[in-house]
Amino acid sequence: MQAFERSPTIASGEKVYHCGTLTYTKAGLAAIFAWLLWGDFCYTLMETVVPSILPLKLKGLDAPNWMIGMIITTLPGILNMTICPWVSFKSDRYRSRWGRRIPFIAITMPFLCISLALLGWSDDISKLLRQYIPLLHEYAPATITICLIAFFMFMFQFFYMFVGSVFWYLFNDIVPPQFIGRFVGAIRIIGTIAGALYNFFVFKYANIHMREIFIGVAILYFIGLGVMCLMCKEGKYPPCEGEAAKDSQGWEGIKTFLKESFSHKFYWLVFLSTAFNCTAWLILSFDIFFKQEMGLNLDQIGKSNAIGSIAVVAAMFFMSIFVDRWHPLRIGVYAAVFGLVSIFMNWVWIFVTLPGDYFFWLNLGNILIATFLSAIVIVARLPQDMRLFPQSRFGQFCSAQALVSSVFRIAAGVMAGLFIDIFKWFFNGSDFAYRFTFLWMAVFAVIGTIFLLRVYTEWYRLGGDTHFHPPAPWSPLKVEEMPIVSTVGPQTKWLNVAFRLFDGIMGVSTLSVPCLIWWMYVKQEMFACKWFCLVILPFSVLAWLTWIILKKKIRQDMKAAGIGMPPCNGIPHHGMLIIFGSKFLLAAGIWICQIIAAVSLTMEKGVIVFGIANVLTNFLLIGGIWLMCRIERGYSRLDTFLSIAEDDKAVESAAGHAEFDEKSPVMAYKQETIGTEMPICDTT
Repeated sequence: MQAFERSPTIASGEKVYHCGTLTYTKAGLAAIFAWLLWGDFCYTLMETVVPSILPLKLKGLDAPNWMIGMIITTLPGILNMTICPWVSFKSDRYRSRWGRRIPFIAITMPFLCISLALLGWSDDISKLLRQYIPLLHEYAPATITICLIAFFMFMFQFFYMFVGSVFWYLFNDIVPPQFIGRFVGAIRIIGTIAGALYNFFVFKYANIHMREIFIGVAILYFIGLGVMCLMCKEGKYPPCEGEAAKDSQGWEGIKTFLKESFSHKFYWLVFLSTAFNCTAWLILSFDIFFKQEMGLNLDQIGKSNAIGSIAVVAAMFFMSIFVDRWHPLRIGVYAAVFGLVSIFMNWVWIFVTLPGDYFFWLNLGNILIATFLSAIVIVARLPQDMRLFPQSRFGQFCSAQALVSSVFRIAAGVMAGLFIDIFKWFFNGSDFAYRFTFLWMAVFAVIGTIFLLRVYTEWYRLGGDTHFHPPAPWSPLKVEEMPIVSTVGPQTKWLNVAFRLFDGIMGVSTLSVPCLIWWMYVKQEMFACKWFCLVILPFSVLAWLTWIILKKKIRQDMKAAGIGMPPCNGIPHHGMLIIFGSKFLLAAGIWICQIIAAVSLTMEKGVIVFGIANVLTNFLLIGGIWLMCRIERGYSRLDTFLSIAEDDKAVESAAGHAEFDEKSPVMAYKQETIGTEMPICDTT
């Protein structure tokens, strides 16, 4: 593999890369990437199988939704908040000839695979128990099988915590930091390919070949992770700064964990934002039932997921290079704010039911147009934690985050099931209740986004792009110094591209309305025609005018930045605006297709609902841009003004390489305001 500790024996002139005490040649770097990617492929398949098949199995056994939520989310959550912190804390401080992460993966591997196989054999074991234990004859076979699945799931999750707790930390320990963004992109690509292959070729057999799928994945995982552990090498680690050996033992270790992890407001904000967002997406355990309610079969669900995954893989190849350039936290914040728009828009399915084939193609279209957004968000998640948490205690802080999230998941796992059951009761047991999952997602995603915005402003206050170092209460400096990866601020040229995309959204949404009104008139759907004339068209025009006003204010700030003045309203970053502008411009085409389909099917109520949804989408997009302008206004970094003032010729300046005249107005403004917060202008 050609990975070794630093040594003078490396051939002179050969380029090498370092990660701690490890040194790689180009061939060694390629080898370590290959073995880690192979391990991730097997790991992802193991992770994918359990949550995708068990809900179907439990529902087939007539388990109530609250019990499905408890088995799939609550039980793992309890283990995640107990086992995961201990393993992570110990692995950060563990020292052995095999490293500090690999021993935890290797030792638990056989037990995890056995647990996975037992899940597949749950039906057979249930029959054997009923055959040889007479007392069990009093219970229904389905009841015994559900209890066995819960027990085996507990076993599986117990041993999985040892792997899941440290698997991702291994990357931060053995991959050179200058390659971590591209490596995470490659990891996500491989993981997505694994998921796509599973969804396309295997998932449709979930109901009839559960045993074979679980056993096959267990064997593949044992071989794949075993080979990875043998071929990957960890380096030597220094002792943890600021603590003695006794501080990691017993009760003292617990106090150290709690004191270091929860004594700074910044980390609390990070943990809570993650917890609420995890709670929001937890309801997706029931997403398969929502899609079935909308008329899709397992084959269509699997194929749409697979096609979407393949598209995301291709997009990740391009998106991974922007994660470091725009900063993963910034990507996460913009994605959270604008992602709320997509979540809210799912309310339309409460009022509209399209034929299954129509819904399949429209849903697939929405999946494909969100490809680049999904790709960059997936790639940015792990680098975000690597940028925000101290590297010396990365596992500890990840586990502290998981601990807080698990507290939420324990309660939410049951509550989500009860949430669905309440709606099922209201609709007399109908699966129509699954259409309300968006409501759960919207509430908790809003709360999570609020906390993430607080993280963003606190991150700016602690130094932002150019000076942020993770708070470290155990260090005399109170921060842990880590390498600063340069980023690029908003640029005039690309902001203009983003503006044109949003111009297109408003233009298509407004100018297409008269054509759609004519189509409704031809089809003699006069009620929908009146709604579009009296409501949809006027409000579409109003949304367009509102956007023009907001764009004008942003351009005024861009001009002010050209002479070194602070923004009055704020200048958003161009990167995510371009991605969201592209997504929603294409979504306008999907909206037109929805209207045409509804008109063709003489669904006047559906036509009106889709029209209202599009108007609301435009206003929410404008509101999202306005919000990000206000967030960026008070904490705009100095090189934002430099990159705009130099008309996008200062990309290198954002990385700290360009030289400017110290007598220029921009540099004068920089010198005057270093270390101060930007003044806030009166916008009334």
